[in-house]
Amino acid sequence: MDEIAHILVVDDDKRLRELLRKYLTDQSFRVTTACDASDARAKLSAITFDIIVLDIMMPGENGLELTNWLRTSNKVPILLLSAMGESSDRISGLESGADDYLSKPFEPRELVLRLNAILRRVEASVPPVTGEVTFGSFSFDLTREELRQNDEYIRLTTAEASLLKALARHPGVPVSREALTSESPIDTNSRTIDVQVTRLRRKIETDPKYPRYLQTVRGTGYVLIPD
Repeated sequence: MDEIAHILVVDDDKRLRELLRKYLTDQSFRVTTACDASDARAKLSAITFDIIVLDIMMPGENGLELTNWLRTSNKVPILLLSAMGESSDRISGLESGADDYLSKPFEPRELVLRLNAILRRVEASVPPVTGEVTFGSFSFDLTREELRQNDEYIRLTTAEASLLKALARHPGVPVSREALTSESPIDTNSRTIDVQVTRLRRKIETDPKYPRYLQTVRGTGYVLIPD
């Protein structure tokens, strides 16, 4: 996968939570943790995650209940963890809307393989956009990397065109700063990406301070919102 996947690990066991955070970070994932369902809900309201690793047996709202709630409005992939390994338990987990189920104890490497498999399936199910993306009075040709407002050509720098193309390939999907940095044709970093976003907003937003199309996703990066 081209982007660094952002994982939310939800487990009431502090020791396991921190072990998973360290291990998954070492495996090149970005990791946020939550200690229970309430904590997870708060973080889900502020951050867009690529996948959730969710323990079933938690005090209060358990993992199955949280999965059922998420599936009413959120398609984020979910991998359930549980000390209950009977087939009926796995079936209950999958019926709740989870994408996979892993019994404790487990090999950390198997967890990574399952996470990558889920992410590959999700990536394959959302093909990148080609051709042209429209937002407001603007249209962006991904092949030519040309931006027009109605019939007027809007000049973009090489870096701005690359940034807009990276966002326009998956409109409505947040793209991390790390991914935008890796796709830039010039030597750049997260700070210069922020600067380029500011400059691009001046060209496409009525009020750059309150962007309608090129929005910030807190804790992740940026997203292009089409019409």
